[in-house]
Amino acid sequence: MARRCELTGKAVLTGHLVSHSNRKTKRRFLPNLCNVTLQSEALERAVRFRVSAAALRTVEHRGGLDGFLAKASASELSQGALALKREIEKKAAAAN
Repeated sequence: MARRCELTGKAVLTGHLVSHSNRKTKRRFLPNLCNVTLQSEALERAVRFRVSAAALRTVEHRGGLDGFLAKASASELSQGALALKREIEKKAAAAN
């Protein structure tokens, strides 16, 4: 399983650990990933995602999973999230 947020695409970064004597050794900056279950109002079901803590705050700020996916670009979403976005859009189009 990749260390990548399914909603924002935030992934592992690399850099240097710099000592007091200014020696540099490689290190990895890992994203703060959480396993969460988010509720979709349009589909009336729960969906499990592995998202970063920052993405979780953004989902809450945008009014839930449906609001987040409506504004999210397809390039940063995972395959599962992209399929869910299309499913929500179909449901909204059928309702209108």
